[in-house]
Amino acid sequence: MTTVFEEDVLIVGAGISGISAACHLKKECPKRRFTILERRTKIGGTWDLFRYPGIRSDSDMFSFGFKFKPWRNAHFFSHGPDIRSYVQEAAEENRVFDHIRFERKVGSANWDSALKRWVLDVLNEATGETEQYRARFLMSCAGYYNYDQGYKPHFPGEDQFKGLIVHPQHWPEDLDYTGKNVVIIGSGATAVTLVPNMAPKAGHVTMLQRSPSYIFSLPSVDALTKVLQKTLPAKLAYKANRLRTIGLAHFMFKACKSKPTVMRRLIISRMRAQLKGSNVDMKHFTPKYMPWDQRLCLVPDGDFFKALKSGKASVATDHIKTFTPEGIELQSGEVLKADIIVTATGLNVQMFGGITLSVDNKPVELGNKMIYKSALLQDVPNAAMVVGYTHASWTLKSDLVSGYVCRLLNWMDKKGHQVVVPKADGVNVVDGLTVLGGLNSGYLQRVSDQLPRQGERHPWHNKQDYYYDSKLLLDEPVEDPALKFA
Repeated sequence: MTTVFEEDVLIVGAGISGISAACHLKKECPKRRFTILERRTKIGGTWDLFRYPGIRSDSDMFSFGFKFKPWRNAHFFSHGPDIRSYVQEAAEENRVFDHIRFERKVGSANWDSALKRWVLDVLNEATGETEQYRARFLMSCAGYYNYDQGYKPHFPGEDQFKGLIVHPQHWPEDLDYTGKNVVIIGSGATAVTLVPNMAPKAGHVTMLQRSPSYIFSLPSVDALTKVLQKTLPAKLAYKANRLRTIGLAHFMFKACKSKPTVMRRLIISRMRAQLKGSNVDMKHFTPKYMPWDQRLCLVPDGDFFKALKSGKASVATDHIKTFTPEGIELQSGEVLKADIIVTATGLNVQMFGGITLSVDNKPVELGNKMIYKSALLQDVPNAAMVVGYTHASWTLKSDLVSGYVCRLLNWMDKKGHQVVVPKADGVNVVDGLTVLGGLNSGYLQRVSDQLPRQGERHPWHNKQDYYYDSKLLLDEPVEDPALKFA
């Protein structure tokens, strides 16, 4: 027999977005009951899943931290365990654990217009029993990728490789790479993090890329941060550092988009300066695309470049012809010897945690829907989807969306409304532009037809602009002709 639970607000996912949503509800909607369904046995999402060497934020921690909880460490970047501890503290301080049900896998979610409820079919993976949850409002905080399986293309001849093949999403706890030759396939944030963190112990680390990426070095701790933290109260210092780093990231993104050729020269010249005195060929650091057409890789204190200059690491730019028993043969004929091959080849993107979504038993095709104010799905009642920024800290957007949802729920309570549905009457879709912005990264291109779209105008167009979104989500009136209330 299936157990039925009646809920008010149901949050899917207890990662950084889910905990943010829960804390906002606690503070801003104290009368609302909510429950979080989390498939894993711990909170933290990404920061509990990934355990590869050096796992860290690729955004600054002052904007990546929650708006309501100061990040007290002086480090600009931070490692996975520190971020997990920070999220844990936020959950404990706001008594969020009382609302979490772990080891719950959500299979489907259907809006029942007669009940005015979301009906979710859920598997309790701890007991094997099925459960049904009914909720007035649904928030998807499950991130944007598949937690079960990372993206790994099939490589010719990989079955004959005698060594070990590892994907960063499933890093073995007992992996010993001391003195081993390691080849890391990829050139994104994961690869540039792995190289300097594996190089000291490994025999040699080679980063094998098909094409170069932009890599930008920043100090892990800067002087002004330390001064502000020493001279100001903790909350005020955090606010000042947060405003400063948000502004810098905003300026960098806008400059790259408005003056791409200038910024391209600047970033490449900075990479050249980092490699001064080495014999590393700059062909490995001259991308074909413009800055922020794909994500910019940030590295602390130039650690990636230092690993290359030490001779313990190197870069190869080529295509794979085949795996061999001893390593990888490239199209150029060069052979990279390897004991361990790390496939840092990216993520499998999925929306809504892979849940089968429907309205009155009619499937919702996310690729045919636009997203209202980067928060609500077109034609889908009482549902919010948290999707962070692609060019700035994910948490900045999740905080804004959670704040907006609280405003929306409070306004509906005040007006006596039970249902809200976004309607995009007369608004056209912008071809090729998804909720995740205009990045042309491979992991987004593979699933572009499955992602919610953007519209041609406000409020269906996502500008990827924190300052604009702050006004849009937190200051503009909730009442809007595009929202149909009942």
